[in-house]
This record gives sequence, C-alpha cells and structure tokens, in this order.
Amino acid sequence: MQRRIYGGASENDIARRWREALERASSARAVLLGVPSDVGAGFLRGSNLGPQAIRARILEEDPGFFARAADKGLLDLGDVFVVPQLLHDDMLSPPQAAASRAALYPGLTEVERARLPVSPLSIAERVLALLFEANPRAGLLLLGGDHSCALPAVRSLLAVRPGLAVVQVDAHTDLLPERLGIRYCFGTWSYHANDLLGRGGRLIQVGIRASRHGRDHWESSLGVRQLWAEEVRADPSGAEDLVLDLVRRSGARTVYFSNDIDGTDPALASATGTPEPGGLSADFVASLIRRLGGEISLAGGDVVEVAPSLAARDGEPDKTLAVAARYLRETAEALLGAPV
Repeated sequence: MQRRIYGGASENDIARRWREALERASSARAVLLGVPSDVGAGFLRGSNLGPQAIRARILEEDPGFFARAADKGLLDLGDVFVVPQLLHDDMLSPPQAAASRAALYPGLTEVERARLPVSPLSIAERVLALLFEANPRAGLLLLGGDHSCALPAVRSLLAVRPGLAVVQVDAHTDLLPERLGIRYCFGTWSYHANDLLGRGGRLIQVGIRASRHGRDHWESSLGVRQLWAEEVRADPSGAEDLVLDLVRRSGARTVYFSNDIDGTDPALASATGTPEPGGLSADFVASLIRRLGGEISLAGGDVVEVAPSLAARDGEPDKTLAVAARYLRETAEALLGAPV
C-alpha cells in the first residue's frame, strides 16, 4: 500500500519519498492522517484496522485516487504510531510514560524524550499542532480508529479556527464526562469537545437513536443541538436545511464533520462495534458533507469506527468499506473544493 501511495521500490525509497512529501506540509491545501487505535473503543474492537482498510478500498476502486488528490493539494501524512495498550498520555503513570518513551525514542537523551508524546491521541495532537503551526489554513481529513480520535482533531483545529463548529453523525451521543473512570474514550469525546467549543450550540449531533436520555436532557444540560435519526429519515432535505441553519445560528464560520460509521444504517454499514438499527442513508450523509463544504466551510472531517473484522456476512465488510470510501472521497473533495 505504501508503494502504491508514495511510489518507490524499497522501504528506503518509500521513506525518502514520504519525507519529501512532508516538505509540502506548509503549502498543502489539506492533509490526511490515520490514527489506527481502538484502545478508546468499547468491548468490541477492530477499528484499529480502519485506516488501512479504507485506503485499500479506495485503491481497489480507483488506483489513481491518491495521486490525483496529491496533485490537488492533499498530503497523506501516513499513520500515527500506535502502542496498542496506550490511549492518551494523561492516563499514564510517570514510570510507564518514561518506559514507553525509552522504547519509542531510543536514540534520544532522556531530556529530549521527556518532551515527546507516546500515546496515539497525544501523538496525533502533537502532529496536528506542528502542522497547523506551519500551515494554519490546511484542512484536515482524519481516518480512525475509534471515535476518541476526533478529540485531538477538534482541539488542534480550535487553536487556529476559533469560529469552529462540530457536526457529528452518530447513533450515540458520546456525551459522558467519563466512562468507567476513563476520561477520554469513544463515549466521552463529544462531552470534552463540547466544552472546548464553549457549550454554545456549536456541537450539532445528527442521527442519534441510542441514548439513556432524550434530546431535552442533552440540549438543556450541555447546550448541544440534536437531530435524531427518526426525524432525519422522515424529512432528509429538511434535516439538511436545519443542520446548516443551526451552524449559522451558532455563529460558527467553519465546520469539523465527525462521521461515525454507526450513524449510517447497519443495512448499509454493519462492520462497526456498536451498530444500531434505524440509521441514516449514505446519500443523506454524503449530501450533508457536500452542502457543509459548499455553503459554509469545512475545516476538517473524519471517518471513524470502521471495524472490518466485526462483520463477515451479507456482503460485509465490503459494504461498510464501500460506504466509508465514499465518505472519505466526499470529505476530501469538500476540503479541496474540487472533484478528485
């Protein structure tokens, strides 16, 4: 896959071409970053395979996609390095952090290592902070991984896009302050992102249908805005209009589109850890991406929670990967402002 994306005939050649590509970071129109971590997921895992599987599906459908996207300004940064037992540096004891730094950065001094992150969410946040320092106008396309991967994306974008809103397509609210004592995970990331956004209606959730509380609870207590799946399915066009209206009314100038594959109906995409019946159509989600990009502005977007190993019947995981690849393409085109 690396050879097909970067070219080259050997590992050294691939590494050289990748480093040459990184030199374009300051001028790229958008960047693609994979975060192959499922440590922040629930009991059913497998979304760590999502970034590789989605890229492979795109190459299978359209071998020239990444070359054309690069010509239009999309830089593929590759994937964050993942230690499978780690999630965020805030959750590590000092001895564990030091041991992991020694393993990941053996050629550096202890003082140099102490400044570097070791967990996938922390590495992603550092990478994106460096990227936006060099190129604050770059768009972001992120491939997860479980949904906790979206939090470093939102945190990093907010540092350079203060007028940011988040539109989240999801079957679940992910609005827990903590889950089983864990602060950052797939069920809590939206709560913390909403706090970063200021709880002023700049988190808009679309497709909700599995929650212990109703919409009034979440909207009144946390200042979020929600469109539940039932009302979207009843009037998709009206729901699109309402989402855009809510973004405008929030005062936001640009949007991060966080796209949990379980927001889509499992008849279309069931290879995920927590599929829920009664979900959204792929046409609705794709149209919403296009309209947000064309009528407001897209600062970034993701495709997360694709777990190819969790569904192997009724055409799966091929159906899920086809939908995820479509979402990746739509998001890339919305960020680049042109077909790829």
